[in-house]
Amino acid sequence: MTATATPPKGALDKFFSISDRGSTVGTEVRAGIVTFFAMAYIIILNPLIIGTIEDHTGHALGLPQVAAATALAAGVMTIFFGLVARYPFGIATGLGINTLVAVTMVAGEGLTWEEAMGLVVIDGIIIVLLAISGFRVAVFNAIPDSLKAAMGVGIGLFIAMIGLVDSGFVRRIPDAAGTTVPVGLGINGSIASWPTFVFVIGLVICGIFVARNTRGGLFFGIVITTIIAMIVEALTGAGPSFADGKPVPTGWSLAVPEMPKSLGGMPDLSIVGAVDLFGAFSRVGVLAATLLVFTLVLANFFDAMGTMTALGKQAGLTDEHGNLPDMKQALVVEGCGAIVGGGMSASSNTVYIDSAAGIADGARTGLANVVTGVLFLLAMFLTPLYSVVPIEAAAPVLVIVGALMMGQIREIDFTDFSIALPAFLTIVVMPFTYSIANGIGVGFIAYVFMAMASGKVAKVHWLLWLISALFMVYFAIDPVMALFQ
Repeated sequence: MTATATPPKGALDKFFSISDRGSTVGTEVRAGIVTFFAMAYIIILNPLIIGTIEDHTGHALGLPQVAAATALAAGVMTIFFGLVARYPFGIATGLGINTLVAVTMVAGEGLTWEEAMGLVVIDGIIIVLLAISGFRVAVFNAIPDSLKAAMGVGIGLFIAMIGLVDSGFVRRIPDAAGTTVPVGLGINGSIASWPTFVFVIGLVICGIFVARNTRGGLFFGIVITTIIAMIVEALTGAGPSFADGKPVPTGWSLAVPEMPKSLGGMPDLSIVGAVDLFGAFSRVGVLAATLLVFTLVLANFFDAMGTMTALGKQAGLTDEHGNLPDMKQALVVEGCGAIVGGGMSASSNTVYIDSAAGIADGARTGLANVVTGVLFLLAMFLTPLYSVVPIEAAAPVLVIVGALMMGQIREIDFTDFSIALPAFLTIVVMPFTYSIANGIGVGFIAYVFMAMASGKVAKVHWLLWLISALFMVYFAIDPVMALFQ
């Protein structure tokens, strides 16, 4: 009997290793769309964080300008990462880092926006040099398998927390409410808003699709939930969550799901390239500026490392120790995100945990990234059209992905407390502090101290001692900076 010949691979398949990773072109395209819709909120959210704050000269970057720059940087870097690193990890402005730039550097330290973005570019240059030297890979390889697994679980919980908060299912309780409980369910313990109700419906729909192993289930879940959201808005008129200068708890978080008045227009890219590379050093002093760069580097360094570890494991692309093939190349490209993001005045760009949505829908190669990146570039012109999808329609996917990533907890030996405590702290600190870097830092420090206490010092790689010491400085950065002012 003659064996059936394997059909020859096309150029696209060979370049991205699509069939080798068990995927198809159709799956990659669909999953790339899912990743875009899971990440698209950054086009709206980043302008709200860095677009409205005025520097000491009274200059603000502006909402439309930041929206356009955010989409441009995300599109360029996501495509670049997909073509060079060939992994399905979308890249966009890093949440947390953009707040650090806006609140600490501009509003707090008195830098101009050009000077703050200059520090972001310097941060990116340092990150790239560390990656080229092999230092980032060496640190990655020095991390124990248990902590790598804990990073994945922690990021899963972090993703789920983002989805629950963005949807209004979990809300911060105001201090004036007379309670010490920091967060609660919905509004006064009830799902009292239509947007949150839509989120719950979407979560059920996505959960059913995943349970039934429906191909493209998460993509269809976003589409169906968006349609439901549009119907609900048309019937109830819930409106935005902020109107006439006041918060509206029952409104949609970011985008209102209604037909836009226009399909798009030309983007305003006037802030692209507005960077003062060394101005911060003369304004606040060399030492203070250096400490600000140190903070950026440490946050960028480990945010990306933790995210890539978790995404790689979820996609089944890592080896038995949780390491990605060609890690050095991927880290070099990712480091360029800070340079590009700072240069475009969009703040540092980094690998996005929301890429897990596309991976859960089948993304395994850089082709999905190319699709996601092209959609970001189109979003510069079609922002009104993309804003039809509310965050409440994408948030269910983040919760589903968090549940899927929890499976990595099986790889942690909780019978050994010297491993269990650092892993546990890594897992819980990420969602509780809204920071991947914080979780990694606390986990590293706990791992080193538990090794000392249990007589296992010889098993701790010297790089973990170094990184733990740096994280101690990082966690005490405000009092350290105060000493030199």
